[in-house]
Amino acid sequence: MSEDVNKLVDKLMHELRRGTITIGVLSQLSEPQYGYSLVTMLNEKGVQVEPGTLYPLLRRLEKQGLLSSKWDTNESRPRKYYYLNHLGRMVYDELCVEWRKIVSSLDFIIEEDRGN
Repeated sequence: MSEDVNKLVDKLMHELRRGTITIGVLSQLSEPQYGYSLVTMLNEKGVQVEPGTLYPLLRRLEKQGLLSSKWDTNESRPRKYYYLNHLGRMVYDELCVEWRKIVSSLDFIIEEDRGN
């Protein structure tokens, strides 16, 4: 593969990841998690996310009313834990339905294209 192709694929993959990271984050917040634990969990599951991407996303989701948070000051370092609230759970469930529709449609299109 040429260097130009690799650069284009990397750029497009970055755009694709940015569009899907929200579902990945929401999927891990049934139980309270703090930022670094989310980065670790997602990376272990094959979803690469940088802290510089995650923290603004968490703040945005909280501002949109999908997440609630609480501070834990019992440890030596205070940590802010995020978790799905009721609205967040409903939105996440609906996003999963829409995601499956997109994946199904794209699988069909790709397979159709490869058959020709």
